[in-house]
Amino acid sequence: MAGKRRVGILTGGGDVPGLNVAIKAVVSQADSHDIRIIGILRGWLGLLSVNPDDPSTIPRSTMDLTVENVRTIDRTGGTILHTSRTNPSNVPPDQVPAFIRQEDRKQTSKGTVDCTRHILRVLDALKMEAIIPIGGDDTLSFACRMHQEGFQVVAIPKTMDNDVFGTDFCIGFSTAVTRSVDAIHALRTTAGSHERIGVVELFGRNSGETSLFAAYLADVDRAVISEVPFDIELLARFLSEDRRHNPSNYAILTISEGAYFKGGTILESGEADAYGHKKLGGIGSIVADELKKRTGINVIYQQLAYIMRSGAPDSLDRMVAVSYGNLALSQVALGYTGRMVALQQGVYTTVPVELVTAAKKHVDVTALYDSENYRPKVRSMLGKPIFLY
Repeated sequence: MAGKRRVGILTGGGDVPGLNVAIKAVVSQADSHDIRIIGILRGWLGLLSVNPDDPSTIPRSTMDLTVENVRTIDRTGGTILHTSRTNPSNVPPDQVPAFIRQEDRKQTSKGTVDCTRHILRVLDALKMEAIIPIGGDDTLSFACRMHQEGFQVVAIPKTMDNDVFGTDFCIGFSTAVTRSVDAIHALRTTAGSHERIGVVELFGRNSGETSLFAAYLADVDRAVISEVPFDIELLARFLSEDRRHNPSNYAILTISEGAYFKGGTILESGEADAYGHKKLGGIGSIVADELKKRTGINVIYQQLAYIMRSGAPDSLDRMVAVSYGNLALSQVALGYTGRMVALQQGVYTTVPVELVTAAKKHVDVTALYDSENYRPKVRSMLGKPIFLY
């Protein structure tokens, strides 16, 4: 194996179903290209934690991936490589490993430390010629930085929010919607039995796609998304009417965790992470209380949260993960780097990795949403790809 080209792979950010499928696809494809795949543990933190002058630190942050040891990993969710939200260009001073040289530390205007030079030094010590990071826009923003520094990168987009700019589909999105639809239908039995309003809060910071598509597929009464601030009085009236018109006397609402009242702001809490994001969640609980106050109807509040990202992938996420893994490795093998694999209009392609940081991806409200009535509304199905984007 000594003469093989060495390529790293890592997973960063929140886990989603399909990561192990993509990892296995990369390793399987690499075997036919005489490429050795090195798994980097705990995302970018794994590279940050390697001391190039101390070989004993390498096994704690890396693992050889072979056809034999990835044979069954696609049968489960999560990631065998583990994950973190570490951003090597924005490390709090107290989290910078002591062994990192002063010349490899650069102070930022935010008072944090940019350790990018250390990451490049580690990759050189590991003799890696390229890296395949799998992540959302945060993880892949540092992949852009690596590309700008001259290191070879081919990125794979994943996030159940489906909000990576430059691709219509991210690994994890389909399963998140599938889990949400199943949970909504299960909740109908309780909401109907007790004649209540059900409020289902779904992940989605900047993009309301999970709320929108879950509502569209489960045919719920109303859907609130991150992109459109809502009027609680109007929403309460709608849901009260929906309940009255339902023969079983109940109504269901989906709401994105990033949704907010008209004139208000997104509900955040806790300390910001390395990418500047505070924890979201809880808007559904506030809305549930407000709905009960305004309607006098008892409300069931269900925050699906991590259930959306747990377990094995559905068939669509599995298909995309396999295809993304195969495409990413073939691009590395051919030397076509500085790219992100993507789906656009239902067709597999690659785009410049810099697109990840070029803009934020949002629901096409005009084409897919009724902002006045808080409902999914596909205004023209003709000519739309399978993902409606």
